[in-house]
Amino acid sequence: MSHAHTYRSVEVAGDAPYAITIGPGLLDPAQPGNAMRLAHVLRGRHALIVSDSHVAPLYADRVEALLRAAKPQMVLARWVMPAGEQEKTLARFGECLDALAALGATRDATVIALGGGVVGDLAGFAAACWMRGVDCLQLPTTLLSMVDSSVGGKTAVDLPQGKNLVGAFHPPRAVIADTTTLRTLPDRELRAGLAEVVKYGAIFDADFLDWLEAHAAALLARDDAAMAEAIARSCEFKADVVARDPYEHGHRALLNFGHTFGHAVEAEQGYAGSGRDALNHGEAVAVGMVLAARLSTTLGLASAGGATRLEALLDRFGLPTALPPGLDAGALIARMRLDKKANADGLRFVLWDGAGAARVIAGVAEDAVRAVLRAAQDN
Repeated sequence: MSHAHTYRSVEVAGDAPYAITIGPGLLDPAQPGNAMRLAHVLRGRHALIVSDSHVAPLYADRVEALLRAAKPQMVLARWVMPAGEQEKTLARFGECLDALAALGATRDATVIALGGGVVGDLAGFAAACWMRGVDCLQLPTTLLSMVDSSVGGKTAVDLPQGKNLVGAFHPPRAVIADTTTLRTLPDRELRAGLAEVVKYGAIFDADFLDWLEAHAAALLARDDAAMAEAIARSCEFKADVVARDPYEHGHRALLNFGHTFGHAVEAEQGYAGSGRDALNHGEAVAVGMVLAARLSTTLGLASAGGATRLEALLDRFGLPTALPPGLDAGALIARMRLDKKANADGLRFVLWDGAGAARVIAGVAEDAVRAVLRAAQDN
């Protein structure tokens, strides 16, 4: 039986345009059309599958079978890294390059990133650097990587001094997002991805927020059609903004809605997103979006109603909307001063005039930020 009608495709424009294909069963070697789709993408005979210790046992065999069906002569290897943000290091990046060397990968080789954002970032950066740039095929397996890191070609690894400090812009050759992989995603990771989906509605399209409210139950149940729709619309929003601002000089900054607050919370917790009490990235962004909406109200940009509604939607998705206990407002503001987007006149935030209408506001007084943080702690 053909599932072709359930596939969605999003075209990402730019110097190196590519397509994102979204739908269930796209990595299934038995499903018609899947091998042919890959055969069009793979230019050479070498491929390195890069994955992590959580994802490889679930999906690497299936991807390998699909590659062999697409190109029987493929010379394939697999490199599996330990799972977790703390593994996104130069040392692991070096190991990935060693795996390409061991494979004898030539300039027409393909690096295949099978996993979430960490795998996608590290494998993409390795592809950007191997022989000064080879193809990367992104096979995202988390909702966050499908709606965020698969669009825009940003690749990087972390240093002890900060996240994503070493990297390159390297758009993939293609992105194939198999929504079936979301069935094995832990609930907490699914909700973290939904925070970024909500963000696109908050900054670009109030109607999309309406749609998310109406389809919250289906999304939480991982319904393929609802998921594909949410992912495709999110990718369309991001693809549009990336095409207009590929190197993040202006409009693309809107994608940081909720992130200035969110990153401060993450940093203050010491990126302990694996701990039971610490917020992960998506959870921190959810809290950050509520704080950004409330700051917008405090500064007289927007009515309080929008913030309340945003908070209710995030709550519906099981996301936190209040600051975790024990975080000091002064310490969070100190973190925001270090943010690369701050300057001498004050802090810089992406705020909104209401749902679907975000803008960058510079020179925000610290007193206003402190008041919003204090109020969020009292609740």
